[in-house]
Amino acid sequence: MGEWLKRLFENIKKLWGTWSLAQKLVLGAIIAVVVIGLIFLLSVSASPTMTPVIDAPIRDVETQDRIVTRINAEGVRTSVSGSGVIMVPDEATARRMRSLLIREDLIPQGTDPWAIFDRERWTLTDFERNVNLHRAITQMVTEHINALEEVDDANVTLVIPRKELFEADQNPVSASVIITPKPGSDITENRKKIEGIQKILKFAVEGLNDENIVITDRRGIVLNDFAGMADMDRLAFIEKGNKMIRNLESQYRAAILSSLQSIFGSDRVRDLNIKIEMDLSRQSSNTEEYFPVTLRPRTPGLSYDDSEMAPSVTRSKTTSSTTWRGTGFNPEGPSGVEGQTPPAFRDMSNLYGEVTQETLVDNEEINKRVIQEERTPTIDRVTVSANIDGVWTVKKDEQGKEIVTNGSLEREYTPVSTDDLRAATDLIQNAIGYSASRGDSVTVQSIPIDRSRQFAEEDAQLLKEKRLQFILLFAVIGLVALFLAFLIFRMVSREIERRRRTEEEDRARREQELRENALMQAEEEETQVAMSVEERTRLELQENIANLARQHPEDVASLIRTWLLDE
Repeated sequence: MGEWLKRLFENIKKLWGTWSLAQKLVLGAIIAVVVIGLIFLLSVSASPTMTPVIDAPIRDVETQDRIVTRINAEGVRTSVSGSGVIMVPDEATARRMRSLLIREDLIPQGTDPWAIFDRERWTLTDFERNVNLHRAITQMVTEHINALEEVDDANVTLVIPRKELFEADQNPVSASVIITPKPGSDITENRKKIEGIQKILKFAVEGLNDENIVITDRRGIVLNDFAGMADMDRLAFIEKGNKMIRNLESQYRAAILSSLQSIFGSDRVRDLNIKIEMDLSRQSSNTEEYFPVTLRPRTPGLSYDDSEMAPSVTRSKTTSSTTWRGTGFNPEGPSGVEGQTPPAFRDMSNLYGEVTQETLVDNEEINKRVIQEERTPTIDRVTVSANIDGVWTVKKDEQGKEIVTNGSLEREYTPVSTDDLRAATDLIQNAIGYSASRGDSVTVQSIPIDRSRQFAEEDAQLLKEKRLQFILLFAVIGLVALFLAFLIFRMVSREIERRRRTEEEDRARREQELRENALMQAEEEETQVAMSVEERTRLELQENIANLARQHPEDVASLIRTWLLDE
């Protein structure tokens, strides 16, 4: 044995020497993984087995701490898994703690109350089968109700008692439903929708009756108390009837008002009141009518009625006769025994006679009609009142101008004629289907409408227009006067300018003549006159200007005028 181990170690050592570094690292990693796996398996197998108290994980930390604290108060060791499931050492402790939590209402909301039965066992008892059936039915009904469009959430509780031997001892099946309607839904007020939920429960649960179903909302108000909703149904029916009356009155009023306004004008027809009285009660009646039989109908085209009528027609006739002849002797049997003779014949005892009885039976047929009718809401009475305003006209004088008194126009009122009022009354009567036997009433009056505000606005507008006319007239006169003043000023200024220009020309001409005369005299006297360069230049310019003025007098005048304006 020692030699074998020695050879084995030598072989391993020789093999280890032939391996590369990578092969040695891989072998070391494999040995490390195997050792760690064995350690993990040993630790898991050595740890005690734990059983969940509630299969559903508890996410709320406060609820989780409250349940753990209560279980620890019973001296039971607990542990919480990573998913939030609370564990206890064994199944018996789990059942005991589960009962404690249910009794003290520590089961979190939203946890399936039937999750405590979700256990894998080798066998299933009848109790567990019944519980699973109960749970399946409840879940199915809940899903059906939640599938409704107007239900946001539903909480269904079914109570299915166990079967009893005697029917008198059997408790009824009952159901309780709490629904949460969606926003904007009228399911809590709509009777037909609540009846639909009730029918779902009845068809889904065997043996469930209407009186054992309670449907409530989140506030605890019973929604399927149809017997107590009779008054509410009656009020709802009355409300619908009143709404129908208002709609009918609005339709009549719109049609009549539109017709009158198109004829007389929208400003003259403002007031139109319609009141409709209707019988909203529901009545049904069965009537039998008997009427004569027509033997021959009336001949078409005749001016008189030649038909033949008979109260009835003989269908069959029966005649029967009975004849009796008596001998005057009426035997009564042995003495001491009462006889069998009828009392009617007993009175004729010891008499002799003959009786004849005849019976005549006629079977008559008559016409018969059976009428079954249900009375719907009908109009009992219609009353209409309307007012049509007359025509207001502004008075004018002989020249066709409006007459104004104290700043106001004088107006004249012309009421609606009687013929027009009668025609309007006939129009309204035909529009509403007037019936005198029904007691309908139509009143059309011509009462002046208060138009003081309208007249005040018209007078203010007229005064404003007149003021505007005066302002425009004065403005035109002022503009004309200003224009005339400008023309006069222009003419006067031109005349003054012309005169000044003429005087200057005359003065320049005189000076030029004086200079020319002085030069001529100097030449004649042969006087040597010494003149400076500036004087000669000035004389030449003057001569040029004089020549230019003679040739172009208008340009020279404009130039002089410009100089004067600049100065």
